[in-house]
Amino acid sequence: MQRTSFEGVTCSVAQCLDVVGEWWSLLIIRDAFLGVTRFDDFQARLGISRNILTHRLNRLVEGGILKRVPYSDHPPRSEYRLTAKGRDLWHVVTAMRQWGDQWAAPSGPPVEARHTACGHIVTAVPTCSHCGEPLDARSVTAQPGPGASEGDFDRTALAPAVSRGAAR
Repeated sequence: MQRTSFEGVTCSVAQCLDVVGEWWSLLIIRDAFLGVTRFDDFQARLGISRNILTHRLNRLVEGGILKRVPYSDHPPRSEYRLTAKGRDLWHVVTAMRQWGDQWAAPSGPPVEARHTACGHIVTAVPTCSHCGEPLDARSVTAQPGPGASEGDFDRTALAPAVSRGAAR
């Protein structure tokens, strides 16, 4: 069975993938963060066919990630700009870029991030919103949240705790 949507899945990662999980979509978002706004520029940079680019841009607009902003009436043309929802994907794109820099860029990072306030090249590091300590997979534990549904954690390490009613 081929899945065409994660709409009914109670999982924030699946919901995100439903909107931006197709690989062209993430490259469009990456380019939008680099200041690309026009269809022809996306098409030239990505080497993507016009029909696929049109479909992906429409999906990103429908998903609230990009918004169309008209810049010409004759002929009618629009730019594509990130919305607040789209700008919130900066951490996702940055995490993917940093992973690629470490594991798939033998000549070094093709792009570096410079912190505007201090001027230094930076690496984004997730930190605890309460104590400020750096976070990684070994320093956190998952627990069911308020949006969890029955069966969400079957066959996971959380299943025994959920079945005992713990961790809530």
